[in-house]
Amino acid sequence: MKYVVFVLTGVLLLSVSVYAQTAQEYLRSGNDDFKQGSFDQAIVDYTRAIDINPNLAKAYNNRGVAYAREGSLPRAIADFTMAIANNLKDAEACNNRGRAYEGTGNLSQAVFDYTRAIKNNAFYVKAYNNRELAYYKLKEYDKAWSDVHTIEVIGGSVGPYFIEELKVASGKDQ
Repeated sequence: MKYVVFVLTGVLLLSVSVYAQTAQEYLRSGNDDFKQGSFDQAIVDYTRAIDINPNLAKAYNNRGVAYAREGSLPRAIADFTMAIANNLKDAEACNNRGRAYEGTGNLSQAVFDYTRAIKNNAFYVKAYNNRELAYYKLKEYDKAWSDVHTIEVIGGSVGPYFIEELKVASGKDQ
């Protein structure tokens, strides 16, 4: 009888370990859910990845994006902050947090984060595009123009409608 209990316990432990997922597997599953527009399920999977590996910066970043898509900017900002804390050179998380701050109307913090993203990746066109728009909203037109020129130098592009609006607002042609 003792032998049967031992065998059954061993089978149960083996079956539990077969179904246990790694943090990376939950991250991939969350990414798949996100691509399908299932943001709630993506958040669940990213949270499971974080529970397994609390230092997994990509899971925090991706969950932050999912929160932002759902309109929960404070949660998104918290997750982007954790992503940055776990990877100080994460330009994407800095840019994403900037976008979230911009969504809350905190343009100065957004500019700070876009600048940090650019410092981490000098060729990150999205961060320059986001910062130029934030500068435009702040009526810091010379800084917006500077980003426009930098984007062109590094091979990116700026929308022609934005250029026209910047020309009118700044009273300059370049």
